[in-house]
Amino acid sequence: MQRDQGLGRRLHRPVTRSAAIYGCSGHRLTEAEKAFFAEVRPWGFILFRRNVDSPDQLRALTDEMRHCVDDPDAPVLIDQEGGRVQRMGPPHWAKYPPAGAYLEAADGLLRARELARLGARLMAHDLKSVGITVDCAPVLDVPVPGAHDIIGDRAYARDPETVAVLGRAAAEGLLAGGVLPVIKHMPGHGRAFADSHHSLPVVHADLATLDGWDFAPFKALSDMPLAMTAHVVFDAIDPKRPATTSKKALKLMRHRLGFGGLIISDDLSMKALTGGLDERAAAALKAGCDVVLHCNGDLDEMRQVAAGVGKLKGKAGKRAAAALARIVREPEPLELFAARDRFDALMAGRLEAAEGPDVGEGQA
Repeated sequence: MQRDQGLGRRLHRPVTRSAAIYGCSGHRLTEAEKAFFAEVRPWGFILFRRNVDSPDQLRALTDEMRHCVDDPDAPVLIDQEGGRVQRMGPPHWAKYPPAGAYLEAADGLLRARELARLGARLMAHDLKSVGITVDCAPVLDVPVPGAHDIIGDRAYARDPETVAVLGRAAAEGLLAGGVLPVIKHMPGHGRAFADSHHSLPVVHADLATLDGWDFAPFKALSDMPLAMTAHVVFDAIDPKRPATTSKKALKLMRHRLGFGGLIISDDLSMKALTGGLDERAAAALKAGCDVVLHCNGDLDEMRQVAAGVGKLKGKAGKRAAAALARIVREPEPLELFAARDRFDALMAGRLEAAEGPDVGEGQA
């Protein structure tokens, strides 16, 4: 830090960061992790259930992470979708339904849209209160019959138009609460017949079919600040490489899908990818990903990733800065308890959409 002599303020000196996001092993950083993060200065961090205990503990951990890279605005990510992908839950935080439950609980698309936005706004409140500023949601994948259930009820619906409407509602709820959404898994994981955590899915659909179905929600939300890639091979785009490491696929995301925000790889440690972790990182960045993601908190693996990662600069650096600039400093007003009561009542079908207090009233 340096001091502004005229105003007596402490000013943050921008530091060049590496194009990576890392996890950690436990509830607090180890000394070895602190030293590693201070050395490589990743752009951001990601949390998993192994890192979550209580609100006080989580706030201390996110503070520690930012202190390591000397940046109070360093992004901290989490997967908080609801349903089976929810890293923060009872007893300290509410349990949220999966994305597919909103349409099932609602009497029509308008009610479902209100539910999706309100659920995301409440999640954003939970995240922001412990220093988490990025949620790896919404899922914009559109499952097809027979596809692997790794997506399943994580999808908002079974058609691209509804997915786009409800995905935008969720993204806007997060943004209103001061949390950045990450649309995933671009350009689409809903047609995959394998789980990319364990093997490499290959999709054989032609480009016209993909464009009208899989790509459609991503094109509709192309104005979002962040996106995550799919570890999926699309024969019609690049039969040799999964989207994460394919220049052709990344070019398609930029031009055909029109996405101008920051593109983050899915987790490099997933078994859909091959080669050393340094090679995976380098391949993803060379293909056009802006930042790579490594999730499992294994320090030896993170060191391997770091060997394949350069500085976050140029167009990627500008996209990263633009994404962080989308975080609102004053979240939309929220009457927390009234909003939670309304959400629960709507999910249970006990409340008309026009009834109840305005969730914009009051302040958390």
